[in-house]
Amino acid sequence: MLRSFLRVPVIAVTLTMSALPAWAADPTLLFDGKTFAGWNGDTKDIWRIENGEIVAGSPDKPAARNEFLATDKEFENFELKLEYKMDCTGGCNAGVQFRSQRIPNDHEVIGYQADIAPGITAGLYDESRRRRMLAVPPKDEQAKALALAMEGWNQYTIRAEGRRIRLSINGIELLDYTEPDETIPLRGIIALQIHGGLKGTIRYRNLRITEMPAGAAQDGASAL
Repeated sequence: MLRSFLRVPVIAVTLTMSALPAWAADPTLLFDGKTFAGWNGDTKDIWRIENGEIVAGSPDKPAARNEFLATDKEFENFELKLEYKMDCTGGCNAGVQFRSQRIPNDHEVIGYQADIAPGITAGLYDESRRRRMLAVPPKDEQAKALALAMEGWNQYTIRAEGRRIRLSINGIELLDYTEPDETIPLRGIIALQIHGGLKGTIRYRNLRITEMPAGAAQDGASAL
């Protein structure tokens, strides 16, 4: 009788552990706050590090063109969390590329962009490919989410699982999009953008990613 009783906790623990999601893991820090290790881009003239933040732009003159700071590594299914702050007097536009690729011998990239700009924040743009907005959340919903900024900083969450993409600002999900084109690649780099014409600065910090295996992907949501 005692021997049977002792086995019960072991079985319970085994069941609990097996019920955990396969991708339940600690997030990985993408930026160490001190160096551009693991990243590539124009770190001489465009991108710099200030107070543990990735910064681009100047209040004195607009950015000459789109520029991107990209990860060396590619990602497929993941949840990316980061914070951004944009201080600008004109051309206020930036974004976060994902499942993207650099265009050879060019400053541009191709792939999905989680937008940052008045009226289209948390909109999904297809950079250098279809060259159009794929989905944009209602402006009043954007405003509600952006009102939760802390000292100008907004948290952006990008979740990509299979063909399903979800974008959230400050904990509020604003966009849930499922890619209808099955030929679109589901893997690529992550890249931070300063948009050409932005007069001011864009700052990014606290970049963390949690990767998921391909089997964790879930499709079936409709676009807003």
